[in-house]
Amino acid sequence: MSRRLAQGLGDDGASDTSEPVAAVVALGANLGDRAATMESAVQALRALPLVTGVVVSTPIESIAVRVTGPDAAAPSYLNAVALVTTRLAPSVLLSYLHAIEARHGRERRERWGDRTLDLDLIAYPGVTSADAALILPHPRAAERDFVLGPWLEIDPDAELAGYGRVDEVLAHLRGDA
Repeated sequence: MSRRLAQGLGDDGASDTSEPVAAVVALGANLGDRAATMESAVQALRALPLVTGVVVSTPIESIAVRVTGPDAAAPSYLNAVALVTTRLAPSVLLSYLHAIEARHGRERRERWGDRTLDLDLIAYPGVTSADAALILPHPRAAERDFVLGPWLEIDPDAELAGYGRVDEVLAHLRGDA
């Protein structure tokens, strides 16, 4: 079986369903002109094949998070979340996200290091995956208020597979539950 068929893809990279889904993509940047970079990335998302809509949250500032925890000495992040209405399969969408990052100067030198642009595929409706190349939902989404808050802004009824309603996950994370 070809890899494309194993991934449920047609020749055009679409998923095996003709119905579009609203994939959740987190955007972040803490180097350079963060706002301009993120706006350029949103335009690149809108230009992707088989993408028919992109709704983006209001950007928020957040402290950098390192492997060792929050780092107030590092440049702060500008973060947002986008709902990307697409027929692209999740693996294909992720490949496009990595290409957009590369076009914006993203270098993968250090885990959780500073970056010009970070695009993470957070969730893709109806898909869970533990494959090392594509983990869905994103393994740390439920731990990141800078993902959950903006996501909730643009989708008040959002649910995170394996965790439940995003508003409840966020309230628990913030200690409000």
